[in-house]
Amino acid sequence: MLACMQPSRITLFLLSAALFLAAPLAHARGTIQKVEIKGLDKGDDAEMIENIEASLSLYDVIGKQQGESRLEYLLSQAESQTRKALEPFGFYNPNITIESPREGDNVRVVVRVEKGEQIRVRQEELAITGPAGRDRYLMEDLEAFQPKRGQPFDSVNYEASKITITRRLAERGYFDADFTQRKVEVTRAENAADIFLTWDSGRRYNMGPINFQQDYFRQDLFEPLVYWEQGSYWHEGKLDRLRESLTKLDYFSVIDIQPHPEQADESGEVPVDVKLTRAKRTIYTAGLSYGSESGAGVRGGVERRYVNRRGHKLNTQVDYAQKRKSLITSYRVPGFRWLDGWYTYAVSVYDEQTDYIDLRNFKLIASRSGEINEHWNAIVSMNALRERWRYSSGNQFNSAVYQYSTLVYPQLTADYVDVDDKSFPRRGLSGNATMRAGIEGVGSDTSFVQADATVRWYVPVGESDRLILRGQAGTTWTSDLVAMPPSLRYFAGGDRSIRGYAYREVGPRTPAPDKFALGAKNLVVGSAEYEHYFGGGPWGAAVFVDTGSAFDNTIDLHTGVGLGVRWKSPVGPVRIDIAHGLNSPDSQFQLYLNIGADL
Repeated sequence: MLACMQPSRITLFLLSAALFLAAPLAHARGTIQKVEIKGLDKGDDAEMIENIEASLSLYDVIGKQQGESRLEYLLSQAESQTRKALEPFGFYNPNITIESPREGDNVRVVVRVEKGEQIRVRQEELAITGPAGRDRYLMEDLEAFQPKRGQPFDSVNYEASKITITRRLAERGYFDADFTQRKVEVTRAENAADIFLTWDSGRRYNMGPINFQQDYFRQDLFEPLVYWEQGSYWHEGKLDRLRESLTKLDYFSVIDIQPHPEQADESGEVPVDVKLTRAKRTIYTAGLSYGSESGAGVRGGVERRYVNRRGHKLNTQVDYAQKRKSLITSYRVPGFRWLDGWYTYAVSVYDEQTDYIDLRNFKLIASRSGEINEHWNAIVSMNALRERWRYSSGNQFNSAVYQYSTLVYPQLTADYVDVDDKSFPRRGLSGNATMRAGIEGVGSDTSFVQADATVRWYVPVGESDRLILRGQAGTTWTSDLVAMPPSLRYFAGGDRSIRGYAYREVGPRTPAPDKFALGAKNLVVGSAEYEHYFGGGPWGAAVFVDTGSAFDNTIDLHTGVGLGVRWKSPVGPVRIDIAHGLNSPDSQFQLYLNIGADL
């Protein structure tokens, strides 16, 4: 028939046929505008929804026009992709329907999910053979393995429990450990899962020689930081503690600790290489400062991280403000036989010229610090203090007479930390205690004994909130309080004391009209604070109440209440508080800013 037609009519016929055939194809093209998942709870099933969204290829083409075959393929794969996304949560028999209503070229996809019954663990075979089969900690991990028989099978918990045991084997020196059986059999028809998981631990290795690779310090300097005996059982925590000690020294920019189990000897001792790269030797600091009492000022310092091959340190810091000035220089010598310890020799000079006090002191300190155990650190020191001061009368110092005090006294300070996370503790206790004493005639103008302690208790609430309870108490036994200089008296008020009152506001004061703080013999402070974190953080809010007093004989409690904003920043917790005192404070409101964990 085409042979009888003219060329022009043939062309017209072919174009018409092509348009006729292409019309359905053009109509079949479409753009997915939205994908909805229905049938799952956005709260309880949030992780499932997230996994489905990550698995569906449909999300990759939203807003992009697709051809007929491509669109049909994506829709056909949606059901199987959704099914696969539910399996890690133990749902192997869901009912899934895919709907794709059109409005012109726009397609809206609805994925309807009925989870069905979650499969449960019917049988579990968990075991560790070899020496680790008698290891108490690994047996505890096996006992805690999730999910257990009769519980819903959740692959997230299953994998987490499996990884915990695998890591524990390596952590405790079972470097040859491997699976002898590792499978989960799912019977869909019976909604059952059978777990078969066994390890062979192999031998347990021991701590071998530690080789410090560095090019400056004495080779024997760091040996006391290796607190374990060569040949003792292997534990990764020993190397973690060594890394922590080396980091605290601040000598190095890079600390690389590498065990070599492949080089273990016949007795199973694993050698360890510790590669150390020196940090910059000298650090200079400078900055501006301002305080409502001290005025504007500048700060500066120079630190010599290592003075010589023996690891000595030298540090000098100056703070020069309008009303307060201080200088402290310290020289530190390693004393690592007491882990992380130092012998420190320091000189301190302080001068304060505020509206109510003219004070100057000079102090010599010789101390020995170090770690007693994993929770306790202590500093023992001998101090020689010479202090001069006088308080104003009205707005003048003219009629005030200088008072002087010379004290020579030993001091013991102990710090205790047992918390779950030192950067942001939610559970545990921390605190510190100080005791000092002097004897009249033995370098001191008066005999005295002084003791104080602070305790913080962190209580977790829910998944992310916490309650912080704080208590502080201190007392001074002396027959001559006048001879006790202001730097050794107790004051109350401020962000780490009673919020809602200014620094040193609470306690005995000079006569009216000034009423400046004199300091007291005794101190009692209590605090309760509740922090709530929105959605688990990092932002949160706090409410708190503080109460307490600095007093000589009769306690006069002052209470402050307030609100705060909390932020878990990369450099540590940031706290902004606004508080109001309930006992006639000098200011209606006080604002406080703190950065870092308060341990």
